[in-house]
Amino acid sequence: MERLVKKHTVRDCYNVKGKVITAGFVHEFRNLGKIKFVILRDWTGIIQLVLKGEKFKDLDLNREDVIFIVGTTKAKGNAPNSVEIVVEELEVLSKVRKKLPVDTKDLVKSELETRLNYRFLDLRREKIKNIFLVKAELSKAFSDACIKRRFVEIHPTEIVGAATEGGADVFEVKYFEKKAFLAQSPQLYKQMAVIGGLEKVFMKTHVFRAEKHNTTTHLNEVLQMDIECAFIDDRKAMDYLEEIFLEMLRGANALEITRELNPDFEVPKEVKRYTYTEIVDLLKENNVEVKWGEDFSKEQEKKMFEILEEEAFIIHEWPTLSRAFYSMPKEGDEEICLAYDLMYKGLEIASGAQRIHIPEMLEEQLKKRGLSPKDFEFYLEAFRYGAPPHAGWSIGLERITMKALNLQNIREATLFPRDRTRITP
Repeated sequence: MERLVKKHTVRDCYNVKGKVITAGFVHEFRNLGKIKFVILRDWTGIIQLVLKGEKFKDLDLNREDVIFIVGTTKAKGNAPNSVEIVVEELEVLSKVRKKLPVDTKDLVKSELETRLNYRFLDLRREKIKNIFLVKAELSKAFSDACIKRRFVEIHPTEIVGAATEGGADVFEVKYFEKKAFLAQSPQLYKQMAVIGGLEKVFMKTHVFRAEKHNTTTHLNEVLQMDIECAFIDDRKAMDYLEEIFLEMLRGANALEITRELNPDFEVPKEVKRYTYTEIVDLLKENNVEVKWGEDFSKEQEKKMFEILEEEAFIIHEWPTLSRAFYSMPKEGDEEICLAYDLMYKGLEIASGAQRIHIPEMLEEQLKKRGLSPKDFEFYLEAFRYGAPPHAGWSIGLERITMKALNLQNIREATLFPRDRTRITP
């Protein structure tokens, strides 16, 4: 037997004429006596194996056993992808010892909770595997788009000494003799990088919010994709948001599996912009109760989507007091700030703003919200040594994946989701 090193993926085997060495899971096993058939599956596809002769007469396999084979490819019209492998040697690397709680052939449906409990089995289903391949492509396209625009990747900490957004919804952790928290946001750190002179930065980072949600669109740990850029205003930041968002969707669109998962998938031709006030007026005109100055509910977000009939649009110029204290007020109208959200298929998937870069103005905005500047000294100090004007935003990777593929629950787009009740596996 050859060394147990897989030299070909299943997809490779479709195009190899002659000897192949591969491995994977038993997707199906049929014993016809003198001849046996195995459908072998790996992450690239499936292929039929043919086993003949005395050496295989006692072979008995279960679905999801892990096997290693050496064989020769042969054209076969009625086999998957018109290729099969005549097996010369086979070794069982691992046997299934328990009844499968999730059907990897997807013939018997399982509840989401069961699937998440056995995510390692759920991933063996083609549909589920493909969700994460699309998610990976969205993530890659984000990085490629940022690098193309000469942004520098940074890696901020996820352990902080104070609540990064001043809120109470933080997870406390023991850090030697000190109290620490899991970061709610990389906000301070990406701004410090820009203030430090890097000017254009991007990052992918986990953030943690101890909010007691139990919805299909919220999690307590998510992957954010952020940029921050010096010497730009909110308009240029929105330009970047539109461009990079569309490039991410084009990356997903290049994959055949995206349309297999969502046959209606399309890349929007443009991302229009509406002010917060225009959206409020639009909702009122359509008999939706809404009060100027408040954030929109999930129901109101869905209604906007229905009224505008646009898959993606940006809402900007928000009421100042409805946004984070570091959002820059609009010149000449301080009740409005230069913040913006990207809506995609009825859900907010990105949020950002031009930031206040003047420490005295930051202190003033904190006081207007009844907050003490002393509690934010860790943040304010960074601006007292000269800070350029800057702006940035964040896209939620799970949310954009969920909406791109028309998934009904954000947990479907999360490998190992963390919510109020789930901390395993």
